[in-house]
Amino acid sequence: MEARLQKILAQWGIASRREAEEMIRQSRVCVNGILAHLGQKVDPHQDKISIDGKPVLSEQRPSLMYLLLHKPVGVVSTCHDPQGRPTVLDLLPSELSTGLGIHPVGRLDVDSTGALILTNDGELTYALTHPSHSISKTYRVVVEGNPPATVLKTWSQGIVLEGKITRPAQVRLIENYIDRSCLEIILQEGRNRQIRRVAQQLGYPVIKLHRTAIGSIQLKTSITPFLPVGKYRYLTKDEMSFLHKQISPTPIKTKLS
Repeated sequence: MEARLQKILAQWGIASRREAEEMIRQSRVCVNGILAHLGQKVDPHQDKISIDGKPVLSEQRPSLMYLLLHKPVGVVSTCHDPQGRPTVLDLLPSELSTGLGIHPVGRLDVDSTGALILTNDGELTYALTHPSHSISKTYRVVVEGNPPATVLKTWSQGIVLEGKITRPAQVRLIENYIDRSCLEIILQEGRNRQIRRVAQQLGYPVIKLHRTAIGSIQLKTSITPFLPVGKYRYLTKDEMSFLHKQISPTPIKTKLS
């Protein structure tokens, strides 16, 4: 049965759909010896697919893996960085970081820390990062100054960024200090550097931004110890069940620790 090439590569755990599309654009993918093009459909049982001249076989598909990483400051949420900065894959052992197609689901900017899901399930990545998806993400944010309740209410109702209003958010004051405040912010969307841009626009720039949870997936739970900075763990069955309920009516086979 034919399917779009980028979908096949994602299903095989080679890359996320977006990464597969970029590989095709870079002329790295061939089908039956001919350079592939975006939107091309292939039959994985008949067509011969190669990447960088190396054949890719469906039976070579690695086991699907789902990890939670505690991202540190200074690490970029990509698989490769043209500036040579450390990436999230550099925090994994070599048996996970190479050859399995593991990649981050969404991003945390280089100056932010906290929870980040890594997987080689391209279909899951595509579903969770699609603009129509609204999985919540919880952040602990330290900002300059002491925003009053009126500002927090404005923030929670939505702010216009580049001509488009942000979705309503939950914004709660945790503690005020002399020259700064700690907030808890729960978003249902993830526009580029959204919290930092909104905070700057409101006059309370971000000092520190830390993601504590992705939906019900947390850095610390009642059954898992706190995940140290720079470390990873496999998702639990309950966490995978949560992800499954967000995207699909059928269970996802997982590899758990």
